[in-house]
This record gives sequence, C-alpha cells and structure tokens, in this order.
Amino acid sequence: MKLSIKNTFTTSLPADPILENTPRQVTKACYSFVTPKQTANPEMLHVSKEMAAMLGLTDEDLTSNEFKNVFTGNSVLPNTTPYAMCYGGHQFGQWAGQLGDGRAINLTEIEHAGQRWVMQLKGAGETPYSRTADGLAVLRSSIREYLCSEAMFHLGVPTTRALSLGLTGDQVLRDVMYNGNSAYEKGAVVTRVAPSFLRFGSYEILAARGDHETLKALVDYTIENLFPHLGKPSKASYLAFFKEVAEKSLDMVIHWQRVGFVHGVLNTDNVSILGLTIDYGPYGWLEGYDFGWTPNTTDSQHKRYRFGSQPEVVLWNVYQLANALYPLLDEAAGFETILSDYRTNYTRAHLDMMRSKLGFNLKEEGDATLIKEVELALHLTETDMTIFFRNLGNFRKGALSDGIAVVKDAFYNITEVSAEVRKQWDAWFLEYDTRLSRELLTDSERKEKMNAINPKYVLRNYMAQLAIDAANKGDYTLIDELFELLKQPYAEQEQQHKWFAKRPDWARDKVGCSMLSCSS
Repeated sequence: MKLSIKNTFTTSLPADPILENTPRQVTKACYSFVTPKQTANPEMLHVSKEMAAMLGLTDEDLTSNEFKNVFTGNSVLPNTTPYAMCYGGHQFGQWAGQLGDGRAINLTEIEHAGQRWVMQLKGAGETPYSRTADGLAVLRSSIREYLCSEAMFHLGVPTTRALSLGLTGDQVLRDVMYNGNSAYEKGAVVTRVAPSFLRFGSYEILAARGDHETLKALVDYTIENLFPHLGKPSKASYLAFFKEVAEKSLDMVIHWQRVGFVHGVLNTDNVSILGLTIDYGPYGWLEGYDFGWTPNTTDSQHKRYRFGSQPEVVLWNVYQLANALYPLLDEAAGFETILSDYRTNYTRAHLDMMRSKLGFNLKEEGDATLIKEVELALHLTETDMTIFFRNLGNFRKGALSDGIAVVKDAFYNITEVSAEVRKQWDAWFLEYDTRLSRELLTDSERKEKMNAINPKYVLRNYMAQLAIDAANKGDYTLIDELFELLKQPYAEQEQQHKWFAKRPDWARDKVGCSMLSCSS
C-alpha cells in the first residue's frame, strides 16, 4: 500500500511522555502513543471501495494481507506512530472530566488528491483513556457504525466515513442492556475516516484544567490545519473559528431533523468541531414521528437527547465550547452574538428545510403555521416519518380526494385513524392544496424535487438488526445488500422495495430495534 503519510497532529502538538499503556490522567498533552492489540484470527468482512479510492487505495490493496492486518490492528504502517486522543466532556449535562479515546486508535494522517484524512480503528484495544473498559468492540455495534456512516454520507448528512469492517477472531464479553446478563460476542474492528476526530471535549479538557498554553496550541493547530481560510491564529480568527463551528453544527443537526436521525448520546465528547456526525452508538431512526423519542435506554427517563431537542442540545454544546475558548479571548461579547445568531439561524434553516420537504419553492408568511399543523397531525397517531414525506410527493394539486389516501401506508394502524383524526388531516390537506396552488411547479416537477430531499430508504434499526442476527450466524450477505441499498437512498430501486416498509411488529420491543444502549 502506498499512502502519503502526513503526521501533522503528532508533530505539532504535545504528547503524553508516559509510554506505558495503563489507564491514567493525562495532562499537558493532546494524545498518547499506543499500539493496537494483536487479534487472534483477523478477517475482513466488508470494505467501502468508494472510501478506499478517496484514500488512494487500489482494488489490489484491498485484498492484500497488509490491508487486512493494518486495518484490524495487527500491524502498523511504516513511519507511523498510532495514538489515542485526550479529551473530556459533558455527559448528560454534567462535567465528566477526562474521557479520551477509550477504544479508538488513530493510525495516521494521510493526504490524497488534496484532501487530508485521519484513519482510526475503533475496537482495537486498551488505551490510557480506557478507564476500566477493555477498549474492544463487538460485531453488533461495529455493523451499525459501518453501515450508518456510509448511509449518512449518501443521504447528504455531514459525517465521518467508514473504510472497513473486520472480525478479530476474539470473543468479547458484553452486558448489552446493563442488566447483569453478560455474554460473549464476536469481536470486530471498524476503520473510521475523517479529516479530523477533534471534538468539543478536546478543548474543554484543557480549559477545565487551566492548561491555557496547550489549549492555545491546539486551537492554533486547528485553525492552521483545518480552517486555514481564517488566516493566522489571532483573537479575530479564534472567534471566526468558533462562528464556523457553530454554523457547521447547526447545518449538521438540520440534516438530522430532515431525515429523522436521532444521535442518542449528544455529549460534548461526541460532537465534532467539523460539524460531522461522529460516534454512532445508540442512534436510531424515527419510525413513528415523535419529537419525544430517544433510542438510548440510558436516556429513557429524562430524554435529554430526544429527537425534538437535538437542535437545543447542539446549541447547549456550542455554549460549552464557547466557555472552553473564552480564556483565549477574555471577552464574551463576540461569543454571545454568535450564540444568539444560532437561534435565529436555526428558526430560518428549519423553516426552509421543512418547506423543501413539503415541496414549497416559494416562501410565504403562513408556512410556519402550516408546518406546525402537519407536525401536530403526525403526532395524532403512530405515523412513519420516512414513508409519509416520501409518499406526500404523490399528492396532486386539486385532487383533495387523494389527501389521506396518498399517505395511508405511513400509518402503523389505520384503524387508529379515527373520524376525528381524519377530519384534522382533511383540513390540513385542504390548506396544503391551497398553498400548492400558488406554486409554479407542475406535480411531477415538485415530486422530483421532494424525492431529492425525502429519502426512500434509511437504515431503520430493524434492518441493521437483521444484518447483525445473520452475521452472528456467519452470514454476511445482508451487510452488503444494505450497504449497496443505502448508497442510493433517494432512488426508487424497485427491486429493493421491500425495505420501503414500516417497522415490523416483531421489532417494536426488540432489543437493538426499539431499545439500544452504549454497550459495544
């Protein structure tokens, strides 16, 4: 394999001087050197050829023993020094102190076709940040991360990418629901790829410790290498950096709301400074349209990270980043303006996003009310978000008889759509039709635009679980089928229409479909 190695992170920033790989507090450093754990019998299950090409890897590379060994942690690329990053974070609103890459190991940075990439193994063994954990990952969670990373990219959602999914040949002990029922599962490693894996918590840990020298070094590095268009590091560029992070974070969460993705654990250590979706743990996709839904069992009581709260939580996290960067500016006015702008910009961006989902090209004053009314109607009965908005594109102007008939497949139980509920839907469709009558696009033109915004296929939890169940029996074909399906989420793919379906009854209360934990 010929890769253009660019170790800017490790050559620019202070390292942990202790080389022993034992859990500890790491101070005045941004990372610790660590070597991935040797595995018993590595096997490569799947590779994203698209991502591989972006890294400069050839088809021949992908079938080599070197590729298999490097990307399962069994060998290290020449002239590289793998490392785990130090960061802290607020977990469920409370400062948790040092967290760090407990089971992620960055192999190296490379450059290809003018693009910088960091390649990272998830599940490759202990690091100084593992605390009491083993640093490993299981096939179950690795399949979910591998498939979702690439699916999100093809949906047009900012995200980290995935290069490969491999088995380690080791057995890993896990308590899936943290209820005392531990069992051994197949060990696995995912190779994650991104321009950077820096998180809000990378800056928070340094500010919390009062280590302003290292904080400045990290922010300077970030601007010079990831935001070079902002100019040389200075108080002005620090604030410009913060503004861009806030804007990228807002864009990311708008996309989540557009496609019905719920991250599940939006702690500040799980938020990228590049506005990328990162750390696919207990995530989920809306089945029934429900602002109050969270896939994370740990969050089931307070629902801090529920679907409807994601934009506010992202803003809360951006506030924490402002607090971390404040010592470099020692003035709050600039931060306060940017934070205030987030709310205004979110209202505008969300309105525009919902207009596009409903097929509106024009902007009218009453749109916000019409959008609120459809959201209220969607909560009246269990209604599938993906199917509703996709099928809404079939509505024809002036054909009010279509109305509820166009979207009836989105209702989980049509018998629950009472006469009163139908009345509310009929009233909404009347308003919707009146609004569409002022649009200039034909029905077919509008449908085409709506279908480019409203996906037909998303990685529903039950789909991932079917792939996991098959993989646990040694059948990996469904991983590839879903991987290929989700590369074209907006296309009709008539031969795959079976995946354009509501969650089946068997998945309603099944672990991995309706309930997920951070166990991986």
